[in-house]
Amino acid sequence: MKEIVLSLVTGMVVGFLFTLFRLPIPAPPALAGIAGIVGVYLGMRLFQWLAIFWRF
Repeated sequence: MKEIVLSLVTGMVVGFLFTLFRLPIPAPPALAGIAGIVGVYLGMRLFQWLAIFWRF
């Protein structure tokens, strides 16, 4: 839970600073960005699941 809160706070600070300095937000369009983040997370979980069987 601590990692989630820290990630959220860090994202908010970065978003605030980028908007303050009128820089483009370093993220793809909303739905595509969320899908990409979910895909990365699911890929990590798949690797962790497969690692149990393959002993990485």
